[in-house]
Amino acid sequence: MISLELHAENLRALLSPITSLLDDETVSEILINGPKHVFAERDGLLARTGCDFGSERELLVALRAVAQYAGLELDERAPILEARLPDGSRIEAVVAPLASEGPVVAIRKNRCAQLSMDELVQLGSLQPDGKNVLAALVSERRNVLIAGGTGSGKTSLLSTLAATVPDAERIVVIEDAPEIALLHPHVVYLRARPADPQGHHEIGIRSLFRASLRLRPDRIVIGEIRGPEALDLVQAMTSGHGGCLSTIHATTPLDALARLETLALMAGLQLPLWALRTQVASAVHAIVQVERDAHGRRIVHEIAHVLPSEHGYELRDLYRTTADDRERDRSAR
Repeated sequence: MISLELHAENLRALLSPITSLLDDETVSEILINGPKHVFAERDGLLARTGCDFGSERELLVALRAVAQYAGLELDERAPILEARLPDGSRIEAVVAPLASEGPVVAIRKNRCAQLSMDELVQLGSLQPDGKNVLAALVSERRNVLIAGGTGSGKTSLLSTLAATVPDAERIVVIEDAPEIALLHPHVVYLRARPADPQGHHEIGIRSLFRASLRLRPDRIVIGEIRGPEALDLVQAMTSGHGGCLSTIHATTPLDALARLETLALMAGLQLPLWALRTQVASAVHAIVQVERDAHGRRIVHEIAHVLPSEHGYELRDLYRTTADDRERDRSAR
C-alpha cells in the first residue's frame, strides 16, 4: 500500500503541468494535443489553457508512468493506453507511431458528486414531467437503459436513478472501472479485471453479471453494456430480475435497441433475430435518451416506452423536451 501511495505521489509530480486542472472541480475533461496544446472543458465548452508540458519527452514520461501505475505498457508496440489515474479519472492516450504530431490524451474527470433529480430540474437538465416519469420507472421496478453519446451524461444520470432505489433493496453495481458511488445502505460493487500484460487473467462484465445473479440482487446496475453480456442481461430481465439499470452508446432510442441486439448476437448463441427481438421487447421497458444541447448542457431529451409488436417492438414517447423548453430554461438561468 505504501509503495502504491508513493507511486501515486510521483505520478502527480510528473503530471504537475495539469494538476491545477485535475484539482479544479469545474473542469470535466482535459484534452492534450501534444505538449504545448492543453484544453479544458467547463460547463460543456472547451477552451485552451496556459498549461504546457514543456517537451514531448516530458509528456511521454508522464504517460508511461500512468501506464506503469496501471500495470500496463506504453511504447511503439503498445501505442494506445486506456487506464485510470489515482483519483479515478479515466485517461486515454495515443502515442507514436499512431499519433504523428505528438501524444494525444483525453482525461475524463471522475465526478464523485451525485446530483438528485430535483437538482437536475434546477439545472435545466430535466423537466418536472420527466422527473415524474423517471421516478415512476424506478419505483415500479422497470428495466431502463440510458442511451447517449460520449460525454452526454449517461453515467451521471445512472447514478442519480440508482440513488432513488428504496433503502430496503440490495443493489449490485457492475463496472469495468469505478465511476458509480451510491449513498445507499446496501450496495455491492463488482469491478471487472483487465488482462495482464501477457493477456491472461481477464474477468469481464459478462462473468461478473453471471455471478451477480447468485448474490441475491434486488437491483442490478451495470455501468455500460458494451459486449456479449447484453444477451445475459436480456435473458435475466425476461426471467424476473426487474428494475435493472444500465447505459449504452446510441444516438436515439431505436438505435439503442438495435445496438443491444447487435451486442447480444456477439455472445455467439444461434438465436434467430426475431426471437432475440421478442426477448428485447419483453426485457427493456424504457430508453432514456440523453444528449448535449448547442450550449454544452447535458439534458434528458427523451424517454421512450418500449412495447412489443408483431415486428418485435415499437416505441412511444413518455416524455420529450422541445426547443421551447430548452430556450425557456436557458433564459431562466
